[in-house]
Amino acid sequence: MLAVAIEQARLGLAEGGIPVGGAIFRADGTLLGAGRNRLVQHGDPSMHGETDAFRAAGRQPRYTDLILVTTLAPCRYCSGLISQFRFKQVIVGDSVNAQGGIAWLREQGIDILDLASPDCISMIGDFQRKHRDLWDECVGDG
Repeated sequence: MLAVAIEQARLGLAEGGIPVGGAIFRADGTLLGAGRNRLVQHGDPSMHGETDAFRAAGRQPRYTDLILVTTLAPCRYCSGLISQFRFKQVIVGDSVNAQGGIAWLREQGIDILDLASPDCISMIGDFQRKHRDLWDECVGDG
């Protein structure tokens, strides 16, 4: 599942964007939607990897049995979406470069699986060092 989100992050980076990807799956592994941060590509600060995947997945009768996969720990904005729709689980590739709302989501009863993926950790870490201004804009520190 994480491979789908990583592919999205790499596509975003190749497009000149921020390399954060997301994907939403059913518990049986069926992919419902995938997306990437498109702040740069669409000029939309709300288009994070998780929100793009959420939009791509379309309407669902419920979210409590769905898994959201993201290459980077979800920020407070995306954590709010995850909490509101009560996703079953969030799989995280990197919580080293940003911890986001992981602790808060756990307090909300959301199951967090942190994979500490070396690919995810190096991809966003390299991006943060090379493009600090863009990263700060993405997380609201610009």
